[in-house]
Amino acid sequence: MTLLSPVEIDRALAGLDGWRLDGEGALARDWKLADFADALAFVQRVGELSETANHHPDILLHGWNKVRLTLSTHSEDGLTKADVELAAQIDDLG
Repeated sequence: MTLLSPVEIDRALAGLDGWRLDGEGALARDWKLADFADALAFVQRVGELSETANHHPDILLHGWNKVRLTLSTHSEDGLTKADVELAAQIDDLG
């Protein structure tokens, strides 16, 4: 898999909802959900989607209703098309 160029990363961020560049090689987004049960259910849906895609984000459930997802392709040490595609699919979860 090929790392995205800075121009490709900027283009990808423009098309994603709420994602930001975290450091130089990862996408990150935070969610604030209604309560712990909703946060846990969201993490479960992300997990199922990630398993299907065979691409897995770092997941942090913190506080009682907050989730942070961080996407990067660890084997490439940076961002690839797979990260952008998974971010868009996560956005579609609603």
